[in-house]
Amino acid sequence: MKILIITGSPRRGGNTDILAKAFADGANKNNDVEIISVCDEKVAPCIGCNTCFTREGNKCFQKDGMEKIYDKMANADMLVIASPVYFYGVSAQLKNIIDRCHTPMRKNFKIRKTALLLVAASSNESVFDGIIRQYHLIVEYFHFEDMGVICVGGVQGKGDIVGRKELDKAFELGALIK
Repeated sequence: MKILIITGSPRRGGNTDILAKAFADGANKNNDVEIISVCDEKVAPCIGCNTCFTREGNKCFQKDGMEKIYDKMANADMLVIASPVYFYGVSAQLKNIIDRCHTPMRKNFKIRKTALLLVAASSNESVFDGIIRQYHLIVEYFHFEDMGVICVGGVQGKGDIVGRKELDKAFELGALIK
């Protein structure tokens, strides 16, 4: 299975990246895994012009990192979203990518399975609720198979996640994917 992990942290090597890597390490045993970071791909926000609905190949008029991400998503069997939670939502950079999936092109994607990985400085578990609800609505709408959600609170400083049991859970979840 081809698994695409999109990490939404603009902070390279931080807690989100560490959690995504733990999942990838587990998934690499049985799958082809690729990680794309918002640090490497600049993606402008969707402007809601809907020209993608009428353009040849449903291509967005914006020429940016989303072109590469569309290609990766078109060939992925599973999509894993990993994000820090700054203010009860995914990062702005990741939100740009999510919003740019408002295109008929998504109908050609092979994605059938998904997972969600979240980290937050707050230890209040409710900080994840809005994102998890939105994730489940997307899973339901597209008839995806939800493979799991892992949330890690109380990790603010770079590397605070190291030694947390959730890293083992992420590795185990990745290892289950076939």
